[in-house]
Amino acid sequence: MIKSPAQALPVVVSLLGLVGLWALVARLSNDPTVLPAPGTVWQILLEEIASGEWQEHMLATSGRVAAAFTLAMGLGTALGLVMGLNGAVNRWLSAWVLVLLNIPALVVIVLCYLWIGLNEVAAITAVALNKTAMVAVTIREGVQARDGALADMGRVFEMRRLTYLRHVLWPQLWPFVATAMRNGLAIIWKIVLVVEFLGRSNGVGFQIHLYFQLFETGYVLAYALSFTTLMILIDFGLIRALEHRATRWRAVTS
Repeated sequence: MIKSPAQALPVVVSLLGLVGLWALVARLSNDPTVLPAPGTVWQILLEEIASGEWQEHMLATSGRVAAAFTLAMGLGTALGLVMGLNGAVNRWLSAWVLVLLNIPALVVIVLCYLWIGLNEVAAITAVALNKTAMVAVTIREGVQARDGALADMGRVFEMRRLTYLRHVLWPQLWPFVATAMRNGLAIIWKIVLVVEFLGRSNGVGFQIHLYFQLFETGYVLAYALSFTTLMILIDFGLIRALEHRATRWRAVTS
């Protein structure tokens, strides 16, 4: 988590350097249809915001990302906990999870559209299924890596299951949960764009599809980079803040 201007400076300078490199390459290529300059993309973004198009499609994609992320994290966390705590369940379900991990996202999306229809339920289900298995594996590994001495302490003091989960297991799991959340956001929003590209009538993916057909590189970059920026802000502003708060006990105990 960035806690001071000094820590933020390298991040800001690095991003400015990336923009500078983009501007240099755009100038050298001298072909706006292939790679427009940052200023051109910024102007396109402002025009889309002024027209209201940007807000409409960003809200549509954000809603799908939020719904799929919540569903995947909830199901994946519950499944990972059960598999990590129960060896028999882990042996029976490991093969299922492995299958879900290795089915290409595109196949899951197409099958959901074929089975459920071209609707929001199919879109969100396809995205959630693609991420649930990854969350489950991450949480399972976290449970299996827990401190055995703390588990023994819980048994000695006859802690209730919910008390043990909340005060002993969950603090140890948080780094794994944070990893699942961070990877989840990074993967889910990309899959949402594919879902919108293939079968939705709004959203950032739909706009990228539209402007891809029109060969409008600037509009593609404007929508893609604006949503990327939103995801980065959520990571720095929310997930890392939650991670810092949940792991403060480590600094105290050390």
